[in-house]
Amino acid sequence: MLRVFKRRLIKYIGLLKPTLFVGIFFLGLVILYRTIFPIYQFTRDNNLSPELFISLILNKNFTLKQYQGRTNIILLGISGTSHDGSDLTDSIILMSIDFTKNDVVLLSIPRDIWIPSLKTKVNSSYHYGQEKKNDGGITLVKSSVAEITGQTVSYAWIVDFAGFTKMIDLVGGIDVNIDRSFDDPLYPISGREDDFCGGDPTFACRYEKIHFDAGWQHLNGIMALKFVRSRNATGEEGTDFARGKRQLQVILALKDKVIKSSIWKKPSTLKNLISTFNETTKTDMNLSEKLMFFRYLFQLPDEKIRRLVIDTGDKEKKRNGFLINPPEWEYGGIWVLAPRTGDFEEIHQYISCQLQNSNCEIKP
Repeated sequence: MLRVFKRRLIKYIGLLKPTLFVGIFFLGLVILYRTIFPIYQFTRDNNLSPELFISLILNKNFTLKQYQGRTNIILLGISGTSHDGSDLTDSIILMSIDFTKNDVVLLSIPRDIWIPSLKTKVNSSYHYGQEKKNDGGITLVKSSVAEITGQTVSYAWIVDFAGFTKMIDLVGGIDVNIDRSFDDPLYPISGREDDFCGGDPTFACRYEKIHFDAGWQHLNGIMALKFVRSRNATGEEGTDFARGKRQLQVILALKDKVIKSSIWKKPSTLKNLISTFNETTKTDMNLSEKLMFFRYLFQLPDEKIRRLVIDTGDKEKKRNGFLINPPEWEYGGIWVLAPRTGDFEEIHQYISCQLQNSNCEIKP
């Protein structure tokens, strides 16, 4: 009986070994698949190719999406709070990069420009796009900016101003050279948008007075935010065009501070900065495109950046502009800016000429 049992056991052991081997083999394949496939999918979706890492190591440019030899990126600022209009774009800046010529142009676009195709102002395009479709705001605002500039926009970055202030504070503030002193007696106080102010007909409790002195000033996050968002300053600083210039100043100042600060020696602070940036920004760039964009941006000296403006001109300086402020009744009682010629063709020609040649002679 014992001999029979042993013979059967030996027989089954002989069958068990290959079965066990096959089982372990397939289990290994499952584990390998579940480990490797997510990594493969992540690298595929973000275009993390060997060529990318070689480009980063050897300091070579890795091609981003381009239109006529330039990569066009729209930078948008939104308030990101819970009040009405929180996703209206408060700042709109087109960044156009020619990697071959190392030429970068920043164009501040006035938020009140009327978009005929949407029958609204450009600062509403992101809002309406989001209402129609989740993440549709990026698509619509890129289309609106292309309508104004005549340039295909490859990417968009949206920055929540709450994160903007945190990032500036994390690097210890920024230094900005303010062109002229100005006061704004009607800067809105956050959270008091609907305050009845005890029946005060002027709603004075909703506002505070802010002041900035000319010259180099060190600004923390809150003051930098007030500097770029001030809309009711006296004199020339009260215009949207002055605001656009201030916004460009702060963006470049933050870039320089990140590069020059000791934050790179403080892993915890650097981690907080990256985390804040990721939480308060949105983009349609994939990871590889982000890496290449920021590597280029951080190596870019400020003197390589050209600044363009489209505005209503300056009567005192006898300078014409491409835009006019038409009668409000023509636009349903809304204050808007529109091309002086009735369409954007003249603006298209000006921007195209400037992007092709820094010595472009086309003037308003």
